[in-house]
Amino acid sequence: MLMNASKAIPVTHHRTATVDGLEIFYREAGSADAPAVVLLHGFPSSSHMYRNLIPALADQYHVIAPDLPGFGLSAMPSREEFAYGFAAFANIVNGLLEQLQVNRYVLYVMDYGAPTGFRLALMHPDRVAGIVSQNGNAYEDGLQKFWDPIKALWKDNSTENRDALRPFMTLEITKFQYVDGVKDVSRIDPSNWIVDQHFLDRPGNVEIQLDLFYDYRKNVELYPAFQKFFREHRPPTLLVWGANDSIFPAEGARAFLRDNPSAELHLLDSGHFAFEDKADEIVRLMRDFLSRVY
Repeated sequence: MLMNASKAIPVTHHRTATVDGLEIFYREAGSADAPAVVLLHGFPSSSHMYRNLIPALADQYHVIAPDLPGFGLSAMPSREEFAYGFAAFANIVNGLLEQLQVNRYVLYVMDYGAPTGFRLALMHPDRVAGIVSQNGNAYEDGLQKFWDPIKALWKDNSTENRDALRPFMTLEITKFQYVDGVKDVSRIDPSNWIVDQHFLDRPGNVEIQLDLFYDYRKNVELYPAFQKFFREHRPPTLLVWGANDSIFPAEGARAFLRDNPSAELHLLDSGHFAFEDKADEIVRLMRDFLSRVY
């Protein structure tokens, strides 16, 4: 069957902006006048993880996907020059969106993107038109066995506890995050872990990532505030969650319903990076959700 040649394929632009003195790389597609969707990536990835989602939405939406500092093609200042943490990440994303004059948006959050995006929601609750959470946690229900060595770091940021987490930055674990819990691994693009590992292996990046593991404890401290936001503002919420995720298990997805019973929950037969093998399902669910939000 021939494709309809009259249907234009959305073009993704690869741009850089200076935010708080840092060069921030972002992918952008769609009309600037269209309703906005902001895609916030997880560890150890970048906006690269959204390379297929962006054109699937950009015919109707203004899609923006930044790389956080220290990830992907954004600046990676030294730990002495920049205080790596999720509060700083939220400020950077907020600064970028204000430069782009995007003042209302649906947030798509995954992994690290969740505490970044939810902090953004606390800063500007009126700007959040809706939330799509793909394995983006906000409840202690979702912090199970996988998190035990990270919780040990939260109690004591010692050399011993930091060293115990260094294997998390190896190619073996990077690949594990993509393929664990996935039935048909042939649906996963191997460039994911190759690209992610390239950036992880930059000199100094492992220490930056360990600092972020330690800073993550502050997100947990904010969970009650995030949950209050869900409870009081009841943003339209779509939960598309890899049910086989050993990092943020399905209990974390179900917990959202306690504070926002009208949230839509879809547990998919996938793992942590569920979009990689369930893009067909997630795009369909997202387009339906977005059509009702905007």
